[in-house]
Amino acid sequence: MRDVLTPGHPRYDAERTGFNRVVDHRPALVVVPADVADVRAAVRHAAHHDLPIAIHATGHGVTVPADGTLMIATRRLDAVSVDPVARTATVAAGVRWRQVIDAAAPHGLAPLNGSSPSVGAVSYTLGGGLGPVARTFGYAADHVRRFRLVTADGELRTVTPDEHPELFWALRGGKSGFGVVVEMEIGLVPLPRLYGGALFFDGADAARVVAGWREWLETVPEELTSSLALLRLPADAPPPLRGRFVVHVRIAYTGPAADGERLLRPLRALAAPVVDDVGEMPYRDVAAIHRDPDGPLAYHEHSALLHHLDAAGVDAFLAVAVPAAADHGLLVELRHLGGALARPPEVPSAIDRRDAAFCLMALTPAGADPHPRRLLLKAIAPWATGGVYVNFLSGPDAAADIPRAHTPPTRDRLRAIRRTYDPAGRFHRTPEEAS
Repeated sequence: MRDVLTPGHPRYDAERTGFNRVVDHRPALVVVPADVADVRAAVRHAAHHDLPIAIHATGHGVTVPADGTLMIATRRLDAVSVDPVARTATVAAGVRWRQVIDAAAPHGLAPLNGSSPSVGAVSYTLGGGLGPVARTFGYAADHVRRFRLVTADGELRTVTPDEHPELFWALRGGKSGFGVVVEMEIGLVPLPRLYGGALFFDGADAARVVAGWREWLETVPEELTSSLALLRLPADAPPPLRGRFVVHVRIAYTGPAADGERLLRPLRALAAPVVDDVGEMPYRDVAAIHRDPDGPLAYHEHSALLHHLDAAGVDAFLAVAVPAAADHGLLVELRHLGGALARPPEVPSAIDRRDAAFCLMALTPAGADPHPRRLLLKAIAPWATGGVYVNFLSGPDAAADIPRAHTPPTRDRLRAIRRTYDPAGRFHRTPEEAS
């Protein structure tokens, strides 16, 4: 191990800190590997000294502090290569989606990245990967071809449908606790351009827009992926959005632009948009759809999968979500599921609960009153499946929800695989995952 940082080192704080500052990690030491050999050495060092291991990429989906661990910070493992003939990308552990998007774009190809290109590609994919064009192409994990994984014994394993098939099943949606994924090979899709962007409506029109959006979804094909968020924009947002309570509708249509324009006419007629930048765009500009912030934040994130959302469900949602977002700082989002997301891949994976119609996400700033978020989740419960989406869980109070990301049979199978490849429970995870 060539780059080892302990408390007091000038780089210790920078390397242990991630995007979501609601969790303050205090690892015993931080290893910043330059290659796979460094990762293997770090894992063996942890075993020799009986240290739990935490893996740190960008720090978006963190739930519990990695205190007292050997933290492996993967940022220097940042190699990306694209095979335009095979339509694949090979992605190292510390790569962010922006790097993959930029490498694939010159070939007219695109990865199934998240809404924010600053998110780590590997950790996002391990949780399933619900992105801007998900209804068209499915989960990111459905497109993985191969992993290279360092397991708790320090061995480097190639994981494919034929080699270690149980691990291949688990890593695609099982999230964590199996080892250090040092590299993955993913399929790319031919998507040089799309019809997409953002529609912002004034919050005063929330009831009309949310209800109309929900009805409009019944008419759209799976080539169209959409989500809707209620939020109050910050004071530093550009005018006319500055400080405004808005309904933000996100659009990504993978078909011809003329068809997208036609599909959106009923949505645009619901109310006068404050901002409408939906149009044909290069895929490399996909971040403009959701406009996720790039800088670090401190927040708690919760989710709930919904089996349907009828008119009564919309009313229940609006009654709580509008005041929560307008007056209490919450960001509340509904993502439309279905389409390719509902179809299992050819090689089965740990992603289940594919029958959900919507994913609800509630993001609460650190220090804000959690009561509105709890009221929202309670109000929407009659329409909920009981499941959650694991990539939309952040902060210590979300850790207890992690087991609900999978059905009991899937959860039991994941635990058995973890025990097989990590019998000592070396890889740091929540008590809920470990039990």
